[in-house]
Amino acid sequence: INNTIQNLEERGIRSGFDFLSTTAGFPVNQTLIFYQETSSYGRAILVGMINTIVVAIVGILLTTALGFIIGIARLSKNPIIKTVAYSYVEAIRNIPLLLQIYFWYSVLLQVSPEAVEYLSFGFDHFYLNIRGLFLPKPIFSEGSFLILFGAFVLAIVFSYFLSRWSRRRQMETGQLFPVFWVSVVLIIGLPLLVFFALGAPLTFEHPVFVGDGPTFKRGFQLNTGFRILPEFMALTIALVIYTAAFIAEIVRAGIESVSHGQTEAAYSLGLRPRRALRLVIIPQALRVIIPPLTSQYLNLTKNSSLAVAIAYPDLVSTGGTVLNQNGQAIENIAIWMAFYLSL
Repeated sequence: INNTIQNLEERGIRSGFDFLSTTAGFPVNQTLIFYQETSSYGRAILVGMINTIVVAIVGILLTTALGFIIGIARLSKNPIIKTVAYSYVEAIRNIPLLLQIYFWYSVLLQVSPEAVEYLSFGFDHFYLNIRGLFLPKPIFSEGSFLILFGAFVLAIVFSYFLSRWSRRRQMETGQLFPVFWVSVVLIIGLPLLVFFALGAPLTFEHPVFVGDGPTFKRGFQLNTGFRILPEFMALTIALVIYTAAFIAEIVRAGIESVSHGQTEAAYSLGLRPRRALRLVIIPQALRVIIPPLTSQYLNLTKNSSLAVAIAYPDLVSTGGTVLNQNGQAIENIAIWMAFYLSL
């Protein structure tokens, strides 16, 4: 450490984290919190962290669903479905992720109209062009979002205790309780009830398209509506498709680890294959599935750092810009390491 400090002083390189309060001076395309060029380096890094977390959360949800579907399809008795699932897993796992990111990014740029045009999907105010996917932006009245979020969290907590109660009731009486559907109704219904009780405190800001005037002024106006960057879409698609191939194999192995006698016992009780899979096989397979599944979630999060290849403003991209401007590599890399290790 002393040698490092001495070498930094000899080369006139500053050390410490004081630079985090210095003005950044560069824009960031996707910001879910307030940010402008006059914001600090610390704010820019925070924006990158949030963008990374958003990609990770969306990717984990989608890749879990796709991975389970492909994994179950790998064990299908239908030879066509089984072959398609097998081919998907073997092909996707052996194509480098970076190449897949480039591929999907190129596809999106090729199929999307130019910035002065747009493609409509048949829904009002849903448009796509080379600048991204434009959607209506929800705007809540002051304080209402926190109340609705609190109602949502409360519904989840209540659903958890309801699940425990139904399990205990089933063990004592043998009677099933439709806890899944009750929980779905509760999680959706309670926030909706609070929403209407507050007087529906929600308005939408729609994207504004200008088709007349000089060419450089045409297209969707800045700060109108909500824009999903093509870089975000390409990165998410690539991460989901790539990681789902690994999750599919984990799911397949987990299901095959369950004794065949358990399946036969479920069928002998009159359960159909779908209910047997949901009630008997998957719950037992989760003991095998969950440990490697969490590793794949971490891999997806770390692989999102490849976003820098297509200029998506994640932590590595924004942090790299900060590093190029202030030259304090040790501190910047330390922030990256601390962030990824804490996930």
